[in-house]
Amino acid sequence: MRKVSVSGSLRENVGKKDAKRLRREGLVPCVIYGGKEQLQFATPASSFKDIVYTPLSCIIKLDVDGKKFDAILQDIQFHPVNDKILHVDFLEIFPDKEVKLSVPIKVVGSSPGVIKGGKMQTKLRKLVVQALPGDLPNEVEINISKLEIGDAVKVGDLSLGKISFVDPASSVVVMVKSARAAMMAPVGDEDEEGEEGEEGAEGAEGAEGEAAEGEASEGSGEPASDKKSE
Repeated sequence: MRKVSVSGSLRENVGKKDAKRLRREGLVPCVIYGGKEQLQFATPASSFKDIVYTPLSCIIKLDVDGKKFDAILQDIQFHPVNDKILHVDFLEIFPDKEVKLSVPIKVVGSSPGVIKGGKMQTKLRKLVVQALPGDLPNEVEINISKLEIGDAVKVGDLSLGKISFVDPASSVVVMVKSARAAMMAPVGDEDEEGEEGEEGAEGAEGAEGEAAEGEASEGSGEPASDKKSE
């Protein structure tokens, strides 16, 4: 799993006014939790270039005023109009404790079914895996070299060392349809040979964000019970 370093500074004040001030200065209010302590800090918005604006997952090496943590992105909130990052939540992780993380898939091989005129369709572009931090993969390879027309690869068909998959075993990852069936597929089916699709912010679920005056935030997942609001 690739690693990205992020440095931040502890916040002297916590609240909506202070959060708005930080944003005006190009900083993003953040919180890290999941360990012995919960810290409120701020880091430059540019720190998220290699974390958020990429389909790749990562482990984040946090340095907050000299305190070092390994973490993953747990939740991120964007402004609904200008897409600026409003707030980020990090979850501290530990070498001996398994963690769940969404990682992209990578299709490899050539499908005989596609060669015969079938259409490759990708149903899931990311999979949620569970493993120790040291075993987390950068991506999950999906080999399609044996897929004929009508065949599919499901989550239950996958095996990856010490990694376990959280998605339902019956969920289809990729499949090969006949050209006619692909043309009649409902809207929402994605053709592997078509547009690549956009990867959204990878946060797992959880985390209570903050809403600044005049700014609506978008969060994902269920709120975490051990967090403090700003």
